[in-house]
Amino acid sequence: QVQLVESGGGLVQPGGSLRLSCAASGSFISMNSADWYRQAPGKDRELVATITTGGRTNYADSVKGRFAISKDNAKNTVSLQMDSLKPEDTAVYYCNAELWFAGVVRRYWGQGTQVTVSS
Repeated sequence: QVQLVESGGGLVQPGGSLRLSCAASGSFISMNSADWYRQAPGKDRELVATITTGGRTNYADSVKGRFAISKDNAKNTVSLQMDSLKPEDTAVYYCNAELWFAGVVRRYWGQGTQVTVSS
């Protein structure tokens, strides 16, 4: 059974920081690419950050310069460092990872973690 489990969400004041982590477990060979998405109430889920198998990163314009995605291949985890948080960053954050099995790759979603930015 493959699982992606996120952690690190919570309540933070504007200008503060949070670090989200997503750990993959189960019978797979390795984590390839991974993404972080977020969904605010009443809005569509949006792509926030991407990291490729080779470590190349890409960000939504709204978070460039404030968020940083990273991947630990040895631990099969992907993290999202979020600095200078704004109220508009409030959302449920989800990780999505491509996992490599023998001969096939599959994508999985985590269950989501709430991030609330408020004074």
